[in-house]
Amino acid sequence: MKYFIKLFSLVFFMFLIFCGCSRKEQVNVGLLMHALDKERWENDRDFFVEKVQELGGTVEVRIADNNAEKQLKQADELLTNNVDILVVVPVDQFAAAQIVEDAHAKNVKVISYDRLIKNCSLDFYVSTDNVEIGKLQAEYLTTIRPTGRYALIGGAMTDNNSQFLYLGQMNVLQPLVERGDVQIIYNVFTESWEEEEGYNHARKLLAETDQVDAIIAGNDAIAYGVIRALREAGKEDEVLVVGMDADLKNLQEIVAGHQTCTIYKPIEKMAATAAELAITLGREEPYEKTFQTVSNGARLVPAVLHNGMVVNRENLKLTVISEGYQSAEDIYR
Repeated sequence: MKYFIKLFSLVFFMFLIFCGCSRKEQVNVGLLMHALDKERWENDRDFFVEKVQELGGTVEVRIADNNAEKQLKQADELLTNNVDILVVVPVDQFAAAQIVEDAHAKNVKVISYDRLIKNCSLDFYVSTDNVEIGKLQAEYLTTIRPTGRYALIGGAMTDNNSQFLYLGQMNVLQPLVERGDVQIIYNVFTESWEEEEGYNHARKLLAETDQVDAIIAGNDAIAYGVIRALREAGKEDEVLVVGMDADLKNLQEIVAGHQTCTIYKPIEKMAATAAELAITLGREEPYEKTFQTVSNGARLVPAVLHNGMVVNRENLKLTVISEGYQSAEDIYR
């Protein structure tokens, strides 16, 4: 009898071990994205899904079409589906705090991807160093044109990255302003990261003055709108323009000489980092806790921040082309 009891106990113990290992191996990741409204976001999604699958996990993707309320409902749906971890590109930096709260109520951790979720107990943040990117934008233009009249057309007010970029830009520009070398003649944040925002603000700027030396745009979509307005005014070859994201049509404008440079964010590395972290947390495995931190207003959030790089006409082949992000054939056609 004791033999059977011992045998039963051993079998039951092995069953528990097997189930526990099986549960941890099958990590289901929920990916909540704000939208696929820019060229880069499809790449982020594809790189992320591919890496999670390579690591043995599965991904459920939801696209919110820039609707914060829709994203909250999608989060609830994924949590009801018992996802093990959530990765979120928030529509709204403040509204998405509810997603974190709801996830924690079900013992699910949340990784904020590219955009920081504010004022909550966010678990992790994976992005680029956007303060550094803003610095790169301003440094590159002021190296070429150290004096002059500058305009800043920033990113969306609902995205914390806009503030980070602005901080980096002003770290470079403010000393030049105080010295009298640079005058900031236009300084706004936009409603969204859209081409029409750049176009409309640039038209407004040009209606107020034709004395513009450089325009720093929040991203390449905004920069492309700026270039459209400059082209209409016959000034596309006179004003320096910088953006961010290395979108294809902006790289073509760089080749044509109408955009000065852009900043390339290493999207594949970012997506891989988020995927690896999601699988590790989903399996409840130990991880190295040597992250830097970023304040989201409620806590210092552990963060992995990758570096961006300047892309100009001279280094296209050594950056976005060699990285495989864009092809030479498409850029130079």
